[in-house]
Amino acid sequence: MLLLVLTGLAWMVQIMSMMKFLLNYGIQLTNFLGLTMLMVPFIISIIVPFVTFIAIIFVYNKMISDNEITVMAASTLSPRQIARPALILATLLTVMHFILNLWIVPASQGTFYDTQWNLRYGLAHMKLQESAFTEMSNGLVVYVDKVSGHDLSQVMLSDTRDTENQITIFAEKGKLISTMRGLSIVMTNGSLMSSGGATTVGTFESFDMDLNVADKGMSGTFRVRRVPTSQLIKTLFDAPSAKQHKAVLSELCSRIYGPIMNLVLAALCTLILLRSSLLRRRASFAPAIAVASMAVVMAAFMSASNMVSSVTQFALLGVAIFTVLGGIVFALYRK
Repeated sequence: MLLLVLTGLAWMVQIMSMMKFLLNYGIQLTNFLGLTMLMVPFIISIIVPFVTFIAIIFVYNKMISDNEITVMAASTLSPRQIARPALILATLLTVMHFILNLWIVPASQGTFYDTQWNLRYGLAHMKLQESAFTEMSNGLVVYVDKVSGHDLSQVMLSDTRDTENQITIFAEKGKLISTMRGLSIVMTNGSLMSSGGATTVGTFESFDMDLNVADKGMSGTFRVRRVPTSQLIKTLFDAPSAKQHKAVLSELCSRIYGPIMNLVLAALCTLILLRSSLLRRRASFAPAIAVASMAVVMAAFMSASNMVSSVTQFALLGVAIFTVLGGIVFALYRK
């Protein structure tokens, strides 16, 4: 329930942050909601360790308040036995987290960025109105007499984005097509006037113009979040720059070591709560200590993940995480 509530809240925040995108590009509401839904797996992958910790601390602190832990301990149950349900839950969530990080999140993020690009710059959002001027970008205006799908009749295009080479085109017919760079318009049987250093006028039978309304460099941006895990590992040894190499290592830390933090936080929480509850004077500040410990551990993990810059450091971080986990489990299991 906690996972559903927090995911829903984060999804609503995502919707609000992308509302400007909805208004600016005039896409349909269903397409917009579908786009934001593609962020849900990534949101879940971020909040799962925190949800695990909160659920465990809530249940076990309630049991401590009701003296149920004391009764269990008096019935010869050890902290290891009492903590077993929490560790089983954390193990199941760790497996789910691995599946999310290694396969589902990269696939959904790839679809998210592709869909976002198509909605912004592809044919999906382009709805030219008949007998009306449409400003496709700042300085680029298109007038169409008739529209039939992506086929246009009586086209007038004015491109003043380059002040040194302003272009005006008239054509009998045109057709919108989508390319890797964005929208292009293919016009037939028309005339062109270019007013730069000198005015040039000419006619053409066919003219293909890249409207160039996409953000510069957007299609070539390397986004590690959308890269499949197998390809990301290959990129690790063939990164074109040190910056990209570090970004790949940081992403691999999140994908591979992130799920282990479910076990670390679960074991840490149960250790602090159970050991303090069995003291003669119960530590009333145990939940606060557990929360502070969780914050320190997660802050250290995220900082270390962002600072990793070599394969050796990546391996050392893994050793450190498993060492911490082993130490916590050992302290929990000892009598």
